[in-house]
Parts: sequence; structure tokens; C-alpha cells
Amino acid sequence: MTQIPAVLVLEDGTRYPGTAFGATGVSIGELVFNTGMTGYQETLTDPSYAGQIVVMTAPHIGNTGMNREDEESRQIWVAGFVVRDIARRPSNYRSEKPLDEALAEQGIVGISGVDTRAITLRLREAGVMRAGVFSGDASELDAKEQVARVTAEPEMTGRNLSAEVSVGSPRVVSPVGPRLGALAVMDLGIKESTVHHLAARGFEVHVLPETSTWADIQAINPVAVFYSNGPGDPSASDRHVAILREALERKVPFFGICFGNQLLGRALGFDTYKLKYGHRGINQPVLDRLRGKVEITAQNHGFAVDAPRDEVVESPAGFGRVQVSHVSLNDNVVEGLRALDAPAFSVQYHPEAAAGPHDSTHLFDEFQEMVKTYLERPAEEGV
Repeated sequence: MTQIPAVLVLEDGTRYPGTAFGATGVSIGELVFNTGMTGYQETLTDPSYAGQIVVMTAPHIGNTGMNREDEESRQIWVAGFVVRDIARRPSNYRSEKPLDEALAEQGIVGISGVDTRAITLRLREAGVMRAGVFSGDASELDAKEQVARVTAEPEMTGRNLSAEVSVGSPRVVSPVGPRLGALAVMDLGIKESTVHHLAARGFEVHVLPETSTWADIQAINPVAVFYSNGPGDPSASDRHVAILREALERKVPFFGICFGNQLLGRALGFDTYKLKYGHRGINQPVLDRLRGKVEITAQNHGFAVDAPRDEVVESPAGFGRVQVSHVSLNDNVVEGLRALDAPAFSVQYHPEAAAGPHDSTHLFDEFQEMVKTYLERPAEEGV
């Protein structure tokens, strides 16, 4: 089989020559690394990776192929895919097609045969940066032209990408078992595993476009509001922050994950900031301060909430007391928030992780119990 040349070009001019797989051509985006040894299909179809070229640190990728059952959304979202060794053929009974074929069908440009350890070390030292995968004829372009095309791409800071990944119209997923009530889910890049977990707790899940207003949310008479994961910079989502503040003012139960955690932080009055290289993978240790336990979590975020970690503080936006409930054991980044005077909490990681780990699925049960308590409150406490 003829190998097609490809090259990964970083915005600082660093070059990594390799071999093309998937589609051929040019792909440009923010270059990030993922430390998961399994779950590459969930990574590829996670909308949070929109606009990003993903480097897998595990050396051998593609051995389980691709199948429709494990897709987390309607398509592959990564801008490009970088691996050391691509499996020549899948060897799993659930596989429906090879990874290479799936990427080619959706126009995703990939590169293999590169030293992903060296690339990861570069990103850890210099921080994530823009990059491009140039394959086929594009690999022969002048090096200066390739760098120019990379640096012409907008940086992730300041970008609102939720409109690119959200549903175009509402959809409703029926509850499993007794119906607890309608749940307003703001789709900022939601994964199907999240929907399944919520429906399994009795919620009638209304997945709403990111363009939805507070009036749209009220129209379904929700028992709670949920903000999903998603791509982009939380500082560019003022409208979603304003909607969330409406829920907080009315003490409507709220649960947010990943991007939803960052937006809760903003709604409570805290700032967010960009991490040097982010947390991406399924082996991230987090301390649950409230339960006194360590959980191994799945994560995918390049931004974080800037909130005091060691004390309960007053919300700068006037929503009462707030505490940081979870922290990363790698770098002490805020991994969870809890409002003490409103029924709202969030985590920075992915408790729904289909590929594992499953240490944190209890959070969906906690959300269910919080909503039940809200529904059972005395009538005079209603809003």
C-alpha cells in the first residue's frame, strides 16, 4: 500500500513529518493531547473537541475500529487526529469499520508515524498552540506558507463554538421508569451518554438549542436545568451566563458538567482563565472534598474557574455562599463548585464517561435526589 506523506506543523515552526491516514488535505486547529489509553471513538465524537487537533499519547490507536453504538454525537468533531501507530485492521467483534475509513468518510485529516511523546512534551513546555496537518500535495507546500496558514487561524481564547455543535431544534428523550419531570438541557455540545444517564434517573430530557432563551426554558415547565459540556471559551458565553442567573435567582435546581461548570462559576461571579495545556484523558485524579474520596475521572477542558479553594466565600454575584467541592490532584485546578444557598452544583469533569472510568456516576443520583427534594418542598417556599 502506497504511503502518502504528511506533516504536522506547529505555529512556532516545529515540524513533525509522518504518514497520512483518514482524509488527505489540510486541517488547522488548536493542538491538544489526550492521555486516555482507550475510548478514542468517544474522543472523536465528543463535541467538546470541535476546533482542536487531538494528539493521542497512547501509541497504538484504532485496534477496536469504529461502531455506531459508541458514538457520542452525530459526527466526528475533532479538526484533525495525530497518532503514533494506526492499526492496520480492527480486531474487535463490535467493529463496523476501520478508524481510517471513518475519518476519511467525514473528511477528517490524520497523521501517523510521528513521535507523539515528543509532541506532548512540546505542548507541556510551551503550552497548547495552533497547528496544522498537511497531507498529500499540501505536505509539499513551502514551510513558511504552512506556518502562515496555521497562524491565520483564530486562537481558542475568545471563541464561542457552541453554535457549531448544538442541536438545531429541540428534541425530547423519554424517561426510563417513573417520570420525575421535564429537564431543560442546554446543549452546548452534549454527549449521548449524558442524555442516557439523565433519562435513566426519570427525567424527561428536553435537549434545547444553545440559542434557547429563559422563556423557552420556562415553556417546558422544567423541574431543573442542566448545562452540558462543550467547546470554546466560557468568557464568550455571556448569554448563557445570564440565563443561568435567572435559574439561580428562582432557585431552580441546576447541575452542570465541564463547560457547564465554568458557566456556573461565571454566573456566581468568578472569572475563568485558560490553562497552559489543559486536562484531557480518562485518568485524571480528583479529590472530592465533601466525601473525602479520590475519584479517577474523564476530562476534556482547556479553561478553568478562578475561585478560592480553601474557604467558603460569598458569591461575588450575590447568590450566597459558595465552596469549591472538588480539586485536581495534579495541579489543584478547581474541579467542582457547590452553591450552599441555592440548589446548584457542577463538576469540571465527565461523570457520564462511556469509556470509563465510572467513579463519578453517583453525581447523577445526587442531582436526582436534589430535584426530588426541590419538588417536595412546602408550597410557600415555591418561586
